[in-house]
Amino acid sequence: MFIGWDWATETHDVTVMDDTGKRIDRWELAHTEEGFAKTLNRLGKHGAPADLPVMIETRRGLTVDRLLAAGHPVVPVHPNAFHAMRPRWGASKAKTDAGDSMKLADYLRTDGHLLPRLEPTEQATLDLQALTRTRADHVEARVAAVNQLAALLDAHWPGGKAVFANLDSDIAMAFLEKYPTPASAARLTAGRLEAWCKRRRYSGKKPGSILIERLRAAPEAASRLSETVVEQLVRVQVQLVQGIRTTIRTLDKAISEAVETHPYAPLFATMPRIGKVSLGQIIGEIGPLLERAQTCEQLIAEAGVVPVTRASGKSRTVAFRFATNRRARIALTTFADNSRHSSDWAAKIYNDARARKKRHPHAIRILARAWLRVMWACWRDGTCYDPAIHQANDKINMAADTPLAA
Repeated sequence: MFIGWDWATETHDVTVMDDTGKRIDRWELAHTEEGFAKTLNRLGKHGAPADLPVMIETRRGLTVDRLLAAGHPVVPVHPNAFHAMRPRWGASKAKTDAGDSMKLADYLRTDGHLLPRLEPTEQATLDLQALTRTRADHVEARVAAVNQLAALLDAHWPGGKAVFANLDSDIAMAFLEKYPTPASAARLTAGRLEAWCKRRRYSGKKPGSILIERLRAAPEAASRLSETVVEQLVRVQVQLVQGIRTTIRTLDKAISEAVETHPYAPLFATMPRIGKVSLGQIIGEIGPLLERAQTCEQLIAEAGVVPVTRASGKSRTVAFRFATNRRARIALTTFADNSRHSSDWAAKIYNDARARKKRHPHAIRILARAWLRVMWACWRDGTCYDPAIHQANDKINMAADTPLAA
């Protein structure tokens, strides 16, 4: 039997099909506990869960978790890939929930052997992935909130933005809390500002005379809003930025604790410039790929750091790989970019790519590809990365590649 599951936020549609393409059963269910319980029970009447694969247009979410927990093999398909298959069932590409669940079941019946099944990720890896992805979302929210604060200051309090180099810093946040409007900072002098900075343990090493000059050199505000409203807007935005910064620090601590106990951490912890957060991202995003990859080349392709070749007849193009795990690619390329600053091996690969006229992002992907091969070897052999051994092996390989002098 083959199951097609068309999911939604309020209702779902399920079709059961046999190996001849005949629809055996079909029903709708509400997105409720009763709906899921009845559906799983009804599927059980068609066979053991392990013998009833389900195709669905997502890789994650409540529905996928419930199906995996019940023992059903889950075959995820990307909505774009499924949409490209619609012409096989009719030129009109008509779409209904019932029709989609039938098409999914039929697609699973005919092409399921070509599609990978969703393998459950190790619990510790899944937890770490959730923490690092949430942190990435909060970092993105922080950037947006800081940009909003900068725009607010540009319009109503330019001096408040100019005093400190980094608006997203403890000292800048404290300054805007105390001086949220031009009027509140009108009586500031170099001495007062320097004394205040000392009480706040300012580490920027700029004397009060320079800081006050930055404040006075900024354009004077000519806001049409009242001072009370400007103060409220600035304080609220500062509170938003500080709140997000607090959540990021909380997540950083949780990620560090999770990395300390993760079984994969020793394999990669000694790689150059890989801090706790970066290590957590590598484990959370690359770990699941390592768990299911059959070859190193499959790992590299799924991480999105190898291009896609399209060849037909006399035409051949090599293009950027868009269909991939973007979070895995970001985690890997971020680490690769950092690694070149403290690893001669990584710096050489990057510099050689740049010498071949590769743009910076392309050169980083080339370096990331090389690091993935190292990670694959560590994973395959269960060996922790050792910089000394890596450097020694690299010298041996370089000597082997160098022609003997005449």
